[in-house]
Amino acid sequence: MQNEEKDGLSRRDFLMSVGLAGGAAAAGPASLLGGSSALEDQGGEPEAEIAATAVSAAMRPQQNQFRSLMDLSGFWEFQLDPKNEGEQANWKDGLPSPRVIPVPASWNDLFDDAADYLGYGWYSREAWIPKAWDSQRIFLRVYSANYAAKVWMNGVLLGEHLGGHLPFAYEITGKARFDAANRIVIRVENLQKPDRVPPGRPPGGPGFFVGYPSTTYDFFPYAGIHRQVALYTTPRTHIEDITVTTEIDGSDGVVKVSARASNRWNGMGRAAIVADSSGKTFTVSLNFSQGEARAELRLPSARFWSPADPHLYPLTVELLESDRPFDSYRLEIGVRTFTLSGEQLLLNGQPVMLRGFGKHEDFPLHGKGLDHPQLVRDYELLKWVGANAYRTSHYPYSEEAMELADRYGIMIIDEIPAVGLNFSESEANVEAWLKVARGQLRDLIARDKNHPSVIMWSVANEPGVGRPLSGRRPARSGVEAGDHYFNEMVGLAHKLDPTRPVTFAAVQGGPAEWLAHVDVVAINRYYGWYTLGGQLDVAIATLEKELDALHASYPKPMIFTEFGAEALPGSHNTPPEMWTEEYQAEMISRYLDVAARKPFMRGTLLWCFADFKTSQSIIRTNSMNNKGVFTRDRRPKAAAHMLRARWRGSAE
Repeated sequence: MQNEEKDGLSRRDFLMSVGLAGGAAAAGPASLLGGSSALEDQGGEPEAEIAATAVSAAMRPQQNQFRSLMDLSGFWEFQLDPKNEGEQANWKDGLPSPRVIPVPASWNDLFDDAADYLGYGWYSREAWIPKAWDSQRIFLRVYSANYAAKVWMNGVLLGEHLGGHLPFAYEITGKARFDAANRIVIRVENLQKPDRVPPGRPPGGPGFFVGYPSTTYDFFPYAGIHRQVALYTTPRTHIEDITVTTEIDGSDGVVKVSARASNRWNGMGRAAIVADSSGKTFTVSLNFSQGEARAELRLPSARFWSPADPHLYPLTVELLESDRPFDSYRLEIGVRTFTLSGEQLLLNGQPVMLRGFGKHEDFPLHGKGLDHPQLVRDYELLKWVGANAYRTSHYPYSEEAMELADRYGIMIIDEIPAVGLNFSESEANVEAWLKVARGQLRDLIARDKNHPSVIMWSVANEPGVGRPLSGRRPARSGVEAGDHYFNEMVGLAHKLDPTRPVTFAAVQGGPAEWLAHVDVVAINRYYGWYTLGGQLDVAIATLEKELDALHASYPKPMIFTEFGAEALPGSHNTPPEMWTEEYQAEMISRYLDVAARKPFMRGTLLWCFADFKTSQSIIRTNSMNNKGVFTRDRRPKAAAHMLRARWRGSAE
């Protein structure tokens, strides 16, 4: 870990001294603007005749007395374009032979001819924009399109975006029709290209999970518009960004608010927090200068956010003209701190043990498409089993997932889509990944900085050099390339958000040197499955030996970010054998026992919450990864009942 100095404090001391509700107040709101929709951050070339302005999509649109929101979810027209002829044939003006597709949803599980298709697909629909919106600024926001999207309105190109899990938006003020319907057309593709993040497999390149469709990662490469598309408005001068951080002073909560207004506005505003059910409100003035304002609120005898009491305070920021509001934005904030002390993770100053899972956005029929009922069911099951945390493996989840984490009291390790990075590849690819990943990290922190549930940023999953689990000594050039990546990415995360620790999930057999860059050592280990399969006694002894050696080299808090075994639902045997529910439960239980014996182990996030779809291959039955303790349709296996008995009976 780098020992950067901040006002005389080491990086670790600084993390120990502050907490977050929150976000990155020290970085300032302007530095938290997203970057991945900007073509220069992706290495692309801007196209001529672009009619709209790409804007930060970090603030989730909302409906209130000053802002309007029109959700365009529902049935759209859709057409595959396997020959990539749609643009030349002007499909931007309308699709020649469309069929119906729901938005949001992946297209792969809906149509037989698109089951493994990752090429170009076109979406089209008409939308009437109310004439009353003519007095405001109007924007089009795409909440997630995987992976690359190109957007037109009324036949005019609005822009392009790379990156499949974070929102992007365009201002269309002055471009919208009010006397006729507006045609919105979006072309999406999820081609697996080596210079993307996550990367596709280079021609002839090595890989462990080689299947069909071919990917560098072990989950299905679902394609399509996976979250909402919306039109929304703001006043001409409006709130562009809000950053909230919190501290604890005795029994009081200290809430620091930074806000930015458009047009470098000079004027007055206010921030107000409703403190209790009686409506008691604490208010502070905001004095905007060149569009920037900061203020601090104190909440006496505050309720501190935690898994046991995930209390949220409504915070409203307003812009004022003659003491009357003309724009407002509301957040639900949690007063809490998350800090490091030696080998401990501290929530509100108290040691905390993370208990939970890696997950996937993966559901029957609609793939990665947003599903509100499924989200609620997942959080109900997380509470049922006694979990208090999960990692957004291996990409950012929906804003709704983050909102529910706040409400349910689930702590989140928030991860960018940097999975499948193999630093033995060309220098050009590594530099391309770094450029893309920087933009993804900026966008992720800008979007999720105010969620009390988000406790840590993760900048990669299972990066490696050469083939994983091979046992071969990695090439020095690859280790150095990874060092460069992690130095840049961890440093950027610290700069954008000095209040949250940073990590990545390290693969078994990967270069340990990279762990020097992180605040928390996070490791994925599969002794007893991918290596030493069926030999749990030997596997656990090997695991313990490695944990002690890693801790001696990197004396920091350590967590498991993956461990587990596959279990086919209904498969049983005694004594436990691989692929049975008994073996899965036994292996997980033994890993938990190991963690309990190591005071430096501060988290057990097992792999994984629920079974999920993968590419077809000889190591995945029915194109499924069956490491879930719940089935894909959320039925508990034996391991889930074992975890419930252990976790719900444990105390912090």
